[in-house]
Amino acid sequence: MQVDVCFLVTEHPFLDARIFKKEAKSLVARGYRVTMIVPRINGYLFDIDGGMFTESFLEPTFYHEGVKIITYEQIFFEKNIKTLDHNLQSKKTHRFIDMLTQLGIEQNADIYHAHEFCSLYSGVIIKRTLLLEGKSCKLIYDSHELDPDPLIEQPIQVLKIKNRMLNIMVKEIDYLITVSESIKEWHLSLNASLPVEIIYNSPPLTHEYVPKRRSNSELTIVYEGTLGKKRGSFDKFIQMLELANKQRTIHAKIIGGWKKTNYDVELPDLTNISEYIQFTGWLDLNCIPEAMKDVDIGWIDLDAKHSLNNDFAMPNKFFSYLNNGIPVLVNQCKDMMEFIQTYNCGYVVPKKRATAEDYAEALVSLANNKLDKMSYKARGIMEAMFSWEHMEIRLRKVYEQLTNDF
Repeated sequence: MQVDVCFLVTEHPFLDARIFKKEAKSLVARGYRVTMIVPRINGYLFDIDGGMFTESFLEPTFYHEGVKIITYEQIFFEKNIKTLDHNLQSKKTHRFIDMLTQLGIEQNADIYHAHEFCSLYSGVIIKRTLLLEGKSCKLIYDSHELDPDPLIEQPIQVLKIKNRMLNIMVKEIDYLITVSESIKEWHLSLNASLPVEIIYNSPPLTHEYVPKRRSNSELTIVYEGTLGKKRGSFDKFIQMLELANKQRTIHAKIIGGWKKTNYDVELPDLTNISEYIQFTGWLDLNCIPEAMKDVDIGWIDLDAKHSLNNDFAMPNKFFSYLNNGIPVLVNQCKDMMEFIQTYNCGYVVPKKRATAEDYAEALVSLANNKLDKMSYKARGIMEAMFSWEHMEIRLRKVYEQLTNDF
């Protein structure tokens, strides 16, 4: 029996590394028939760097690398949050049937796989609607982040409504996939009987990896991902480099950068530090290992004081660094800290909100022999337990469990 799988997406780009390049393609390789329903913005699909595909992927429905892609104009679900809440409570759907939900119902799939809070709402409504029509399906919630986050600044009423919605929805899903132990426990506190699997945001194992020989006097630090006012802490990164370079030569590499849609970024003054920084721009997933060959340590800075999601985070870049034998320098974020302490694969600045001075002090103090040991551990745990090849086995077992019920 061939199983039809439908991914429901409200926010992510359709070529998202986790959703498309790893999960969808892994399922296709295992013989599942996979459809993704994904958003456009003003008629165009968008890329991971924020740019628009204005000359390709223009058809409303098409196939890409074995995956069927169905598109719709992006919906701002939260503008209708009260109606969504009412629908969930009343078990009626006629007041707000959005295009994602309509398209999802039309697929008549066996398994629906939702990737955000609002796509989970659509998944629940789809499951209820199909059941009324005599079709039984399974619903997976792939919780990449903690949503709602009780610590971020938001209207109290919105937080109250979203919490109520989550309490309803978590009892109607058949399997939870998530990215950290803390997010897993958060959902289990709402539904203790929920089957859960942690699938980390790990890349495929870098097979051409060669351990780096470190210079006695210089280090190279890398930042991978988005830069901006809300993400990346670029001003802090520059301040850290300036401070550290007063005592030790620290070079920096930035893989990624600013989103093409981000026009509000004001660059800090790079006059004193520009010779130490290399910008690679956005790179394909397969090109990142080559760019990281000369790197000694990877940087992650998140405000864990004002965001529980940040405190619980295990981001893509964390495993990308480890995959390339690069120890991680991070502030005190609960799940990353516990992982680093367990596997001795990085250094944690013991502050929920760390300063440039805190990071500079850590960089200056990190001895090469310690970095060598951390690097060995980082690469070893990815080979043994945490590369995508291992996560793919977890994903396969989730799907096998659900399909055994058909």
